[in-house]
Amino acid sequence: MEQFLDDAPAVAPAPAVPGPQRIKFHASGSEYFRIWIVNLLLTIATLGIYSAWAKLRRNQYMYSCTELAGASFEYHGKPMAILKGRIIALVLVGGYNLAFQFSPVAGLIMLLLLGAVMPFLVWNSLKFRLFYTSYRGIRFGFGGSLKAAYFHFLLLPILYVVSLTLALPFVHQRVKRFQHTESRYGSQHFSFDATVGAFYKRYLILLGLMFAGGIVIGIASAVLGASLGPKAVFVSVAIGYLWFALLIPVFMNMIQNLVWNHTSLGEHRFSSDMEWGKVALLSVTNVLGIVCTLGLFTPFAIVRWTRYHLESIALLPAGSLDEFAAGADDAVSATGVGATDMLDFDLSI
Repeated sequence: MEQFLDDAPAVAPAPAVPGPQRIKFHASGSEYFRIWIVNLLLTIATLGIYSAWAKLRRNQYMYSCTELAGASFEYHGKPMAILKGRIIALVLVGGYNLAFQFSPVAGLIMLLLLGAVMPFLVWNSLKFRLFYTSYRGIRFGFGGSLKAAYFHFLLLPILYVVSLTLALPFVHQRVKRFQHTESRYGSQHFSFDATVGAFYKRYLILLGLMFAGGIVIGIASAVLGASLGPKAVFVSVAIGYLWFALLIPVFMNMIQNLVWNHTSLGEHRFSSDMEWGKVALLSVTNVLGIVCTLGLFTPFAIVRWTRYHLESIALLPAGSLDEFAAGADDAVSATGVGATDMLDFDLSI
């Protein structure tokens, strides 16, 4: 009996499930400042043409400094595709502005044209950014159809307008669900289970804070008016601007935590623990730094904000990440031939 037990094959222990893997961001303000200032000067010297290469350099640096579970992300964007997208966006926006100078009818036609092509621009941008991003040698991808893009980025915004903004939380939830569920890592799609009710709750909290702040500012204005006279108006306006400016990070905090706490990739889930106080302090100090240095603090502000934004997110693995990565079929590469036709439409220029 003892000999039989000795000869029995040993059962391999089940691989341990790794703990939460928080994103790490290794960029520094001084390093990014050198990239930023060179990009800025060359973009000015080339009348904006270098901006596509500037974006490539910036993204390559930022992605390489973003680490998850011991591996960094990579950005493989093509500058000519970025440049073509920016030229098209510039022509559309410029044409819109010029059209109104000729006649209101021409401006309206151009506005309708912009609305008609906007879903295509957003859809192409989503495809471009994900396809040219990789992690552990595996590409991301976006599988949403153009038809679905028009539904989410054209028809739903029309519903938002028709409903007099009452449908905004609903539209926001549907757009986020479309973006996340149609995104994939290799062949594995992300999933998103935040409800419409959860979005309405965040918007109601924001409205409540706006209303409460308005009441407090109104009372403060009446009290200050008795002692400061006309100066009380300027003080009240300044306080109002500050209060409503602080509500922006409040809302950003609530939405990021809501979105990432309800996002998963297969069995692996994500979490976000961004704190409003830190977001507000970071926003205020960044603005003060940029104003006091006449803009030279901008790259440091970008690094500070990006670090806190990313390092608030963690991956909660359900199993070995090595096995998951190895088993993921990089199906996105099969569309590599068609990827050369994609453009990065950056409408923020």
